[in-house]
Amino acid sequence: MPMSEVLVWALAAIFGYLLGSVPFGIVITRALGLGDLRTIGSGNIGATNVLRTGHKGAALATLLLDSGKGAIAVLIARYFGGEVAGIVAGTAAFVGHLFPVWLGFRGGKGVATFLGTLLALHLPLGLAACAAWALTAAVSRISSLSALAAAGLSPVIALMMARPGIALACLGMAVLIAVRHRTNIARLRAGTEPRIGRKG
Repeated sequence: MPMSEVLVWALAAIFGYLLGSVPFGIVITRALGLGDLRTIGSGNIGATNVLRTGHKGAALATLLLDSGKGAIAVLIARYFGGEVAGIVAGTAAFVGHLFPVWLGFRGGKGVATFLGTLLALHLPLGLAACAAWALTAAVSRISSLSALAAAGLSPVIALMMARPGIALACLGMAVLIAVRHRTNIARLRAGTEPRIGRKG
């Protein structure tokens, strides 16, 4: 393996991680005077918790920016470094969202960044993952279950689409999403996980 390729992948990983580490939920809520997001609701930095401030516009902006940072990382890295660099950068952006250096490595659950990354890596796969989320949400009305379904199915779908490199990245991200949702999984097992549109 040429050292030049290793360097490109390393730079893609650093770029993706730093971009993914930007906590847009906190930035937006502070800019709007909504307080410190980490002291609101679940304390999570994602769009779902931003919605608990009652500001739908802030939640939508957070959703778009959190998904967008994964997509942008992929597109820029792939343009300059090729397909593998795009996969590395997108995965690193996802990791950055979960473990942001700016917040002491305490980040969000990564679902929006995950979906944005997949949409940029391979549009049909990303759309399939979004469809899995939407279908599960429509049937169960449980956001966490929808996220787990989309993440769990993504490596299988990627393999079916003959994208083994992306499938491997999906598998790693799916495992991290499951770890981040461990308290949700416990509530799902206990039958106490709140449904979409209802207070927990």
